[in-house]
Amino acid sequence: MEQARDPPPPGHDRRWPGLPPRRPGDPHHPPGPAADQPALADRDTVYAVTSLTAAQASPGRLADWIRGHWGIEALHHIRDTTFAEDASQVRTGNAPRAMASLRNLAIGILRLHGDRNIAGALRRNARDPTRPLVLLGITSS
Repeated sequence: MEQARDPPPPGHDRRWPGLPPRRPGDPHHPPGPAADQPALADRDTVYAVTSLTAAQASPGRLADWIRGHWGIEALHHIRDTTFAEDASQVRTGNAPRAMASLRNLAIGILRLHGDRNIAGALRRNARDPTRPLVLLGITSS
């Protein structure tokens, strides 16, 4: 039979037994929104783990790094869902990197021409063999 445990102190998370409990007003553990306050739509609290010191990791600098990381993840998502990159059989030598570069080039060219739906733009360009050439400036429209 399992022994009954006392409930953890307020602000303490049992999943992290070595973590000290949160203290009201502690700037390193900001409280969540009060129940009677409306949620802020334009503000999120994000917790990140880094090896940088507080002087090296200003909030603006961390925000830039996090945005950059998610920009890269978004590109990987497009490459995998649109080009099925994870299912690619190209795995030896420099070929995987070259194919990723060509996929990135195609995405970049389509975005420069205002396309946000990359899959739709690829289908549209596949229907007319002259359309990609116009995008590249090789022929006139």
